[in-house]
Amino acid sequence: MAPSQIAKTIAVCLVVMCAANLSGFAQDKIPTVKFTSKLLTVDANEGIDLADINQDGKLDVVAGRNWYPAPEFAAHPLRLIEDWNGYVHSNGDFCIDVDKDGWIDVVAGAFVPTEVYWYKNPGADGLKLGQLWEQRLLKNTEISQNEASFLHDFDGDNQPEWISNSWNKNNPVVIWKFGTATEEVEKTTGKGKNKKTSIEKVAVPTLVKHVVGVDGNTHGMGFGDINNDGREDILIATGWYERPQSDPLNTKWKFHPDWADLHASCPMLVRDIDADGRNDILWGKGHDFGLYWWQAQEPDKEGKLTFKQHLIDDSFSQPHTIHLADLDGNGTEELISGKRVLAHNGRDPGGMEMPCMYYYRWDKTKNQFIRHIIEEGHIGTGLQIRTGDLNQDGNIDIAVAGKDGTWILLNQGIE
Repeated sequence: MAPSQIAKTIAVCLVVMCAANLSGFAQDKIPTVKFTSKLLTVDANEGIDLADINQDGKLDVVAGRNWYPAPEFAAHPLRLIEDWNGYVHSNGDFCIDVDKDGWIDVVAGAFVPTEVYWYKNPGADGLKLGQLWEQRLLKNTEISQNEASFLHDFDGDNQPEWISNSWNKNNPVVIWKFGTATEEVEKTTGKGKNKKTSIEKVAVPTLVKHVVGVDGNTHGMGFGDINNDGREDILIATGWYERPQSDPLNTKWKFHPDWADLHASCPMLVRDIDADGRNDILWGKGHDFGLYWWQAQEPDKEGKLTFKQHLIDDSFSQPHTIHLADLDGNGTEELISGKRVLAHNGRDPGGMEMPCMYYYRWDKTKNQFIRHIIEEGHIGTGLQIRTGDLNQDGNIDIAVAGKDGTWILLNQGIE
């Protein structure tokens, strides 16, 4: 073989080897779940939730300004949201029946404004007419710089509480319980000379403040029994708040600054990944490269929690939100994440690279996560990932909303 031919052969081999190495997770031989995608709208909204809005037994999509009824998922108006600095004034959507009238409402906060509002479902007739949902104030929390919010049941009464993560380390961590407040309203009866005006006191939904602690907040939050004592704790980017044995809403939680500022995902997830009886942590760097599994180790001599860090994936940036769901129907949850599109308006490391979404199957024989492609090049994430059977075919589908649009990804099963 001529020297030039040998050089060409070596070059081809090197390209093949590099391609094989770069493919990494994609080399897994296990069949992959395939998805088809449907674009619902394009705007800057990054929040999304799933619920049966119109009481027809099907999961609908709620995302920012609109709700999308199954099975067509055409846009129907819900609320007005102003654009703000490349975002919208909303940092998530949460479906819950606030006034207990049997119709699912929507609760939403914002990044900078301190108010949390609820949007009243107008019921069958209002939904058919495409009416905007009435905006009502739940609470002015007087806390700004809210990175993300969550509904989570902290006190075990099967009713979730509201909690927000803040990127401001000086903001307290607060649990807000749904309750009622008394409000005076003007009521008019009769007409003409018989017209009478009176003031009545009525009960309205509100949020009641319970301070967890003031020792730290910062970007990243999760919930789970991190010290394996049978009680769920609260994780933030600089450590964790230990749930007290007594009433969690009226007793101060102890803060443990067990790690440095992670600038972590919202949420961070707590699971016993390797089935060793100790709960581990899954988290991503919200505004940088890196998706990780922290494997729990024995506490040190002082009782401080310790973990062994395992890299899951650093090929894309901004895994700002992560989620677990059983996509392949085998009874084990897969880890879902992807690139948050134009977080910080593209100024983050890798911020202008392609959108992408992946799921990761846990391989207990290799003790590692194996990556599978959901979509590359068109669809990333915003602030929330939601899963559910959107087309009633028995498979778990995915819904995301970000600056590349609001999308549903329909699970076609394993191919």
